[in-house]
Amino acid sequence: MELGLIGLGRMGGNMARRLRRGGITVVAYNRDFAVTRALADETALTPAESPEQLVRSLAPPRAVWLMLPAGSVTEEHITRLAPLLARDDLIVDGANSYYKDSMRRGASLAQRGLKFVDAGVSGGVWGLANGYALMLGGAADAVKRLEPAVRVLAPAADRGWLHCGPSGAGHFVKMVHNGIEYGMMQAYAEGLGLLKAREDFNLDLAAITEMWRHGSVVRSWLLDLTAEFLARDAELGDVEPYVADSGEGRWTAIEAIEQGVPAPVMSLALMMRFASQGKTDYAARLLALMRKGFGGHAIKPKT
Repeated sequence: MELGLIGLGRMGGNMARRLRRGGITVVAYNRDFAVTRALADETALTPAESPEQLVRSLAPPRAVWLMLPAGSVTEEHITRLAPLLARDDLIVDGANSYYKDSMRRGASLAQRGLKFVDAGVSGGVWGLANGYALMLGGAADAVKRLEPAVRVLAPAADRGWLHCGPSGAGHFVKMVHNGIEYGMMQAYAEGLGLLKAREDFNLDLAAITEMWRHGSVVRSWLLDLTAEFLARDAELGDVEPYVADSGEGRWTAIEAIEQGVPAPVMSLALMMRFASQGKTDYAARLLALMRKGFGGHAIKPKT
């Protein structure tokens, strides 16, 4: 199979490597051509200096996979690509795009006679070695055309990937996947924080998390990573207590409200990320003043 790939960042670059190792012909473009050239030297992919050159280098019917930041960057590249492509060519959006944007893009591109697949991609920096979980939305024939590449990217040819449904379904499943991830991470963080707070027991968190990895009902890849971090540094003194949030967590909470489906764990996990970013500081100051106002309680001065 021949595949165009636009975006060679941490995930896109490793996806190119895995595709080439699996025998997929790759024509690649990155805004920094030096990155493209270096990866071409490493993997023998075909470098392109522009999206236009990438399209010209592919034989129709073409398939172009975008691994770009969600939002305006992806939108701009799809808008630029669409006039360059011919009927039955295929665009794949591998960003963490909002599923309603993917539904809109699928319908818009179909009016041009173009195919569209929204691909939720999970695996991060470990995907090169372990494979990527792929959640695909779009028409069955479009997904079928991608299967040779999907089977190479996935952890195995017969697992770790799924055609989830029509346009938008892949990114919807990935959105909820990330909401679940928020909740799992928050639960581990709270539990381990509670263990550490019991100082009189002098608990070894690295040993506890390592033990949990074997036979426990809470074992997971997230726990594996946590045990590894704690084995290196259980105090985490060099880590700022600030946790960024991405669009998927917010979209999941909004979706739960719109559907009237209770999702308190995922929603509260998102709120805790906001709290880590200092967004509760003003409210906490007000609480301190209220407590002083009605009860005369002392306020802790800022140092």
